[in-house]
Amino acid sequence: TYHTTGWKVGYCIAPPALTTEFRKIHQYVTFTTPTPLQLALADYMQQDPQHCFDLPGFYQQKRDRFCEAMQASRFRFTPSAGTYFQLMDYSAISDLPDVAFCEHLTKTVGVAAIPVSVFCQKPPAMQLVRFCFAKSDQTLLQAAEKLCAI
Repeated sequence: TYHTTGWKVGYCIAPPALTTEFRKIHQYVTFTTPTPLQLALADYMQQDPQHCFDLPGFYQQKRDRFCEAMQASRFRFTPSAGTYFQLMDYSAISDLPDVAFCEHLTKTVGVAAIPVSVFCQKPPAMQLVRFCFAKSDQTLLQAAEKLCAI
């Protein structure tokens, strides 16, 4: 990731056995990725080839910082792996459905979360919301402070 949300250019770094399989479905899952953007990204990636290898540690630090700050909250969670999202169980806080709870968080607490049910055909029985920790440390700590207060 190069922290360019919405820029529809992606890449995959994987062993050949996996990329062979990825290429089989690639044509069906991509859209509007102009060649000049792909070339620009490839050129940029060559300027700092270590960047991709540093990302797991970078996001693990973000996750750990956010989760540590959330220890004082009433949210329950197991630290995530392989993503920059953290699922949190809010059942000790509210009985609201996840969509309503996320609206409440955004409007009254000032922290945005995504309801997990929007990703599922059959919503999970648990009351789960998703927070993104791909944010500045200041934003993470401010969000955690607000969430710990509820």
